[in-house]
Amino acid sequence: MKLNEVFSMLEEIAPVALSNEFCAKYGAYDNSGIIINSGNSVTGILFSLDFSLKAVEECKRLKYNLIVTHHPAIYGGIKRINPDCDAQSNAITQCIKLGISVISMHLNFDAAPKGIDYYLMRGLGGINCVVLNTLENGGYGRVFNVEETLFNEYAKKIGREFKTERALFYGSGSKKVNKVASFCGAGSSDKTIAFAKQNAADVYVSADMKHHEISDLLENGINVIHITHYASEAYGFEKIYEELKVKLSVASAFFTDKALI
Repeated sequence: MKLNEVFSMLEEIAPVALSNEFCAKYGAYDNSGIIINSGNSVTGILFSLDFSLKAVEECKRLKYNLIVTHHPAIYGGIKRINPDCDAQSNAITQCIKLGISVISMHLNFDAAPKGIDYYLMRGLGGINCVVLNTLENGGYGRVFNVEETLFNEYAKKIGREFKTERALFYGSGSKKVNKVASFCGAGSSDKTIAFAKQNAADVYVSADMKHHEISDLLENGINVIHITHYASEAYGFEKIYEELKVKLSVASAFFTDKALI
């Protein structure tokens, strides 16, 4: 396959235009698209949430030559490439040496109609939802109904569903859960907390949360599930991979970093 053919298949699910729209409408920043182009035809694809040395080594082991990531391989400005001083520089250098291309699909994969934030909601047991940051076709941040259960039981179910032992649970275990607010990745903010309150959420789910955010939610009677950033996004990224892999004409694999989930 040609690199642009793979990129076109990814854009069928979540065009980079979604990321551009999100950035323009909500003042965000992103760097999605083809990040490294080795100039080679694609012989195998590794899907990895992060662009990391571990992912590059796995791609090399499998003898593949394309990595598709969620988190951008290059996000901010890079002043120098020095593989001796910095893991990202090392990973970029290894890709160039080995002829490995990299595509990163970030905010567009978050906000797609069936993107990472959508699948977080589905994993949490939601179907219909109210969306916070709406786009012409997609959005980010959701409040939704779930089947009524006690928080203790709901928390156990979430740990199993997202295959993580690193989730933290705050609040009364005997509280009834009917409505949940969720925000994948590092999406928690005063704005998302206000959205959860306005829509009468019983439970708030996100990652990378600050102490004052957790405290505020608990004081307002909203229980908290603090999931790892990795677990909150790898779940949906793998769902996207499962949809794509049957359409690919080359070998593919999904890489999970067990140290982070």
